[in-house]
Amino acid sequence: MSHLSFKTLTQDLNQALATFRADQADTMAGFSSLAKAALAPGALTAVHKELMALAIGVAGHCDGCIGFHVKALRRMDVPRDQFMETLAVAVYMGGGPSLMYAAEAVRAYEEFEADG
Repeated sequence: MSHLSFKTLTQDLNQALATFRADQADTMAGFSSLAKAALAPGALTAVHKELMALAIGVAGHCDGCIGFHVKALRRMDVPRDQFMETLAVAVYMGGGPSLMYAAEAVRAYEEFEADG
């Protein structure tokens, strides 16, 4: 679990991903296409899909996933109650370790919330 700022974490990861993208353009293009298709609104809204991605990131103990998906959810103006209910489901599915990452997700939400 990282104790870095989630803003710093996502910036650092973006830089590292840019390097990886330069070396592995086809792989990253495929991943980007997958993400775009998976998160496109359909029977589920884009917000619901981002909330699902966050829950999986929390249950999977992925700091970067938390950072990127919370940032996206803040840009989408997700209501805090939907955010918190999503974390409750993630904790239910992932137990104690997910509870610790849910706390990290709250920290990320509050950090990105400051951006307005």
